[in-house]
Amino acid sequence: MDLSWDHWRSFLAVVDEGSLSGAARVLGLTQPTLGRHIAQMETALATGLFLRSPSGLIATDVALSLVPQARAMAAAAATLRRTASGGQGADTGTVRLAASEVVGAEILPPFLAAFAEDHPAIAVELVLSNRNEDLLRHDADIAVRMQRPTQTALLARRLGPVPLSLYAHNRYAARRGLPDRLESLTEHALIGPESLRGLAGLTLGDRPVTPALFTYRSDSDLAQLALLRAGLGIGICQELIAARDPALLPVLPGQVRFTLDAWLLMHEDLRASRRVRLLHNVLAQGLGQIWR
Repeated sequence: MDLSWDHWRSFLAVVDEGSLSGAARVLGLTQPTLGRHIAQMETALATGLFLRSPSGLIATDVALSLVPQARAMAAAAATLRRTASGGQGADTGTVRLAASEVVGAEILPPFLAAFAEDHPAIAVELVLSNRNEDLLRHDADIAVRMQRPTQTALLARRLGPVPLSLYAHNRYAARRGLPDRLESLTEHALIGPESLRGLAGLTLGDRPVTPALFTYRSDSDLAQLALLRAGLGIGICQELIAARDPALLPVLPGQVRFTLDAWLLMHEDLRASRRVRLLHNVLAQGLGQIWR
């Protein structure tokens, strides 16, 4: 039998949820329907896809090997839905916007609110992820990224430098004080990632920066920002975000400072889409002003 997209969609839901019941809830289908889809796939492919365990369904090695292609199908299906959601020259339809957690949660909402007032018929899907959405596969229509793209098929606009510095909440400062020199940082509670991602080559004085240096660790930038705002320790924050909160105090100003380049990206194939171009122009103007 030919496997339809419904089969592959059910397959991905079972992989992600680990059970037929969980997948059924996510897709709005019945559990017997999910079970029938998986059984039909196993018959068509002549192999088992899931092993039953006390904790649910575990994907086999064969199933895991199929996941990347199935996710590509899911991305293509989502792109088809967005493309069909409005005409090329219409102020209607859906635009999928990808950004990092902090940018998506702390920077973009005011611009999206203004955009919604002017274009209420355009829906925006906001993807908060530090994983780079692949615009070449149309996983997203527009992306805000903190690195320069290398793909020639993408239209890239530099928005400006994004400065980051060390900060602490005034509650932490009242409780522990603030360091007066770089070497004293290690005597304080520091907030940072739990993995080595993004730490390669960084040093604090003559000491390499590793996750062991941090008292509070999370690979989620939003979680790190929440820990900072809760007064648990000293952490890195965009200067623009910290300036909005008078309770966040600069730590060793001028001594520890990072700069990231912000870029606004879209696929060149989408320049004819009015709804995508409208949102792109609003973000280019607004973000370009705050990060210039």
